[in-house]
Amino acid sequence: MNPEVAPREVGWRAPLFALAAVLFLTSVPPFQLVLPVDRALLLLAPALAACAIAGWRSGGRLGLAIGWTVIAGWILWMAVARGGSFALLMVGWSVLVTALFGAVLMVGWSERFLPRALLAIGMALAVGASTALVAGGGSFDSTLALYAEETSRRADLLRTAWTEFTSTAQWAEVVAGTPNAARLTEGMELQFALLPQMARLLLPAMLALETLMVLALAWALYHRFGRARLGPPLADWRELTFHDGFVWGVIAGLVVVVLPVPGFVFAAGMNLLVFTGVLYALRGLGVMLWFLKPGRWMMVLWAIVLVLFPHIIGVVAAVLGVGDTWLDWRRRLRPTTQRSE
Repeated sequence: MNPEVAPREVGWRAPLFALAAVLFLTSVPPFQLVLPVDRALLLLAPALAACAIAGWRSGGRLGLAIGWTVIAGWILWMAVARGGSFALLMVGWSVLVTALFGAVLMVGWSERFLPRALLAIGMALAVGASTALVAGGGSFDSTLALYAEETSRRADLLRTAWTEFTSTAQWAEVVAGTPNAARLTEGMELQFALLPQMARLLLPAMLALETLMVLALAWALYHRFGRARLGPPLADWRELTFHDGFVWGVIAGLVVVVLPVPGFVFAAGMNLLVFTGVLYALRGLGVMLWFLKPGRWMMVLWAIVLVLFPHIIGVVAAVLGVGDTWLDWRRRLRPTTQRSE
């Protein structure tokens, strides 16, 4: 599709809501403990710069490309100035993955967002893993040690804030009047202990998922203020689908996790399972939204239910999404619908 004649997205409500959600997720527990990049702008600004530069190469405004490049450079420089080896690592990841994303956009491979983003993330993970192996003398120990130190630091900060909050007289009154509040305290303490360990195991998957989320947001935002088109609009969540070959990632991940395998193979299988499982959970949620067709207030209610029961809704949605690979629930009732990614 020619970038100049591609359909244009309209309306700011959805991307601004998504922006608020991303900023919220990267700044509150327990997401702070499982999302590697705890400052979304560190990824978002360079991704917008990459889109603007690619748009300029397709006939867009040079000033937009320069402006976002300057903003991205300033945000990256501020992150480096704060110091810390992990901050440098995340800055390196941000530069690498957004540069590759911009290159993929300019090469013109495919037209849809998802294949381009996945290709850029896959190449960045391969380059990052190779660099980590060389720097670590053939192992990922040094990189994992940096992330372990970072997750421990975040957990300590959150634990301290939680301890101060639960030490107040107001919280004591709440606990006295609500027995379940004490269980909440125990649950939070358990999360502070377990989530950092899980985050270290699932670093590649969570980094890829977080990056994919931010790249999608950057794509949507750019196409609100950029004149040159980079491709068709993102599909509505109700229409979300992708190549059915991803189901083999779920199958391979399940096989590796179930079988007795060496530790590094188990870790690779878990990361593959989590990454593809989340993609299929999003697809399953799209199927649920398509069938239920909720209005604005029902969407708010759905969001509350998802926050309160994430594990249950997530598992049901993942199963529904995997089943959509073969049953194609939406096309059964609407055979003329064109699939989109």
